[in-house]
Amino acid sequence: MIPFALLLPLLVGLPVLLSLASLAGRSPAAILRLCAVGTVAVSLLAAVPVAVVLAGGEPLVMLGDWIRLDALSALHMMVLCIVYSLGALHSPGYFADEVRKNTLDTAAARRYGGLWFGSLSAMLVVLLSNNMGVMWVGIEATTLLTAFLICVHVTPGSLEAMWKYLLMCSVGVAMAFTGTLLLSASTGPTAVHGNESLLWTSLMASAGGLNVTLVKAGFIFMVIGYGTKAGLAPMHNWLPDAHSQAPAPVSAIFSGFLLNASLYCILRTLPIVEAATGGQGWGREILIAAGLLSILTAAAFIVVQRDLKRLLAYSSLEHMGIIALGAGLGGAGAFAAMFHMLSHSLGKSTAFLSAGRIIKAYGTNDMRRLTGTLAASPLWGAGLLSGILGLVGTAPFAIFFSEFMILRAAVDSGEWVTAVLFLLGMCIVFAGALRFLLPMVWKPRDPKPVFPKATVLEHFIVILPLSALLLLGVLMPGFLTKAFASAAAVLGGAQ
Repeated sequence: MIPFALLLPLLVGLPVLLSLASLAGRSPAAILRLCAVGTVAVSLLAAVPVAVVLAGGEPLVMLGDWIRLDALSALHMMVLCIVYSLGALHSPGYFADEVRKNTLDTAAARRYGGLWFGSLSAMLVVLLSNNMGVMWVGIEATTLLTAFLICVHVTPGSLEAMWKYLLMCSVGVAMAFTGTLLLSASTGPTAVHGNESLLWTSLMASAGGLNVTLVKAGFIFMVIGYGTKAGLAPMHNWLPDAHSQAPAPVSAIFSGFLLNASLYCILRTLPIVEAATGGQGWGREILIAAGLLSILTAAAFIVVQRDLKRLLAYSSLEHMGIIALGAGLGGAGAFAAMFHMLSHSLGKSTAFLSAGRIIKAYGTNDMRRLTGTLAASPLWGAGLLSGILGLVGTAPFAIFFSEFMILRAAVDSGEWVTAVLFLLGMCIVFAGALRFLLPMVWKPRDPKPVFPKATVLEHFIVILPLSALLLLGVLMPGFLTKAFASAAAVLGGAQ
């Protein structure tokens, strides 16, 4: 049998080497090309163990179960690679004008490349770790590494957003550390001791004997702590500032996967809590409440937004709430949550990348001044239009069906209040987003802003994810159905 597990530590180490190579880059253009080629190379390498796990269902394990890739982490790794690849391939074109004008100098480009690959390695640590302590270290590392990506362009606004992100997420991650300690301490009545008390697999195997009070307290701290980094309401305040100030490729990885990685840590804890509390739904109810609060908070802010990137940021708050809600409902809801995670990442990455190019050409984030985008640039205008239509749940995009599945799961579970509030939030978001989307796309503008000629690669960056969103809304391939079902089974749900 081929030892595919040997690839797992290589996945963490390769981005570290690429980060060091970026710091030695001789020109901004060369560093940005390295970001693109290196990220795709890491993604292709990751595709092998991801395919093995999702096709066979058996986890890959190394180092005494400290490194572990199962269906849930493999699905998240697939999404991670897609989002990072789209952002990295977009970077050379996005920064091309600044490279020509030397407003992005070699030092800034080195910092960008080093932090880009460093954050990629840290997120892979989060997904590959079976140890709660190591996973926490990975999340803390993503905070420190991604914070300085926000202010690639140093302005008062970007510096303020960076410090706000650092302060809020550091406090949140500190609370998650407290939750980790409490969950580890809950093994006192069991035979699990030492390093084993930090392993997810050991905690799950001995869940019936854990101290329930400590488990519940630990989960609450984790939901608040990791929920801050995931952007769940009411701990979401850093999110719109960071997303609106960061360069478009960075906004794409923030919304497309950084939030998912933090929510993943909560989802990892959920089956342990449910098993320890006798499957009474105690932990799931917390996720349902957090999900609904996030959806309704996002809806309230979206209807009054004027800034395009802040609107997309609040959309991320909404979609993190939807994923939490689906996971909380369990069963078919957990399947839909995994489906929704992939669909949201595809749509949000495309929307942010398209918005970034449009904002550069127009020189403003104000949606009231971003008119006639489709006529000015058919590619980026269509990317923004299709991306936002997909994100608000327009049929036949995939998000419409994942949201419908979550709504149906709520109804089938008898959660009528949840279903009504969820539907209300979706309707408000739909109306609020379209209020500005249609003028942005169709309202005439003269003179038209000048866009650089789009390359074949840039067409690929827009067309491929949008085509996948449409395809998944019409026909879901069998391997993805199996992948979603396997990941949902880890959470205690199935199709």
